[in-house]
Amino acid sequence: MASFRAALTNLSILRISGIRNNYDIDELPQTLVPAHLPALLVLPLELEKERLFHQRKESLQTITFSGSAKTAYYSLTHLLLAAPVERGLGLRSHLPQLVDLIDGYLEALARDLTLGECLLTPARVGVEPGIFPFDANSYYGCAFRHTWLMEI
Repeated sequence: MASFRAALTNLSILRISGIRNNYDIDELPQTLVPAHLPALLVLPLELEKERLFHQRKESLQTITFSGSAKTAYYSLTHLLLAAPVERGLGLRSHLPQLVDLIDGYLEALARDLTLGECLLTPARVGVEPGIFPFDANSYYGCAFRHTWLMEI
């Protein structure tokens, strides 16, 4: 039985082609500079207020204690920030890199779907490319929305 923190740490040490920094929850930066990008931030929370009650599905079934194994569903975001919106020639100049980073992320995760056997079942991941706020700036990036089943 692995802890939620151990699974988060294993997520932050995934080696992903093209990513300069993969920050664990204890290492989240206050601000990012171009030299830090592309970066991944482990965020064990929902990012947007309007997402609070959308697509909760299994996360509503948080804990199961019925005669079987004790399990919990965890929802979190692994946020990829590729480039500041104000840099370059707009989305067109960053889209190819973003797509390559998404492919690299999914390839790395496919090599370790249970994050070092911390998860009972392979990670379920939603892929949401877009523009994301962080440190008073906006970035082209992708929110990887994870749902994990873990034993407690």
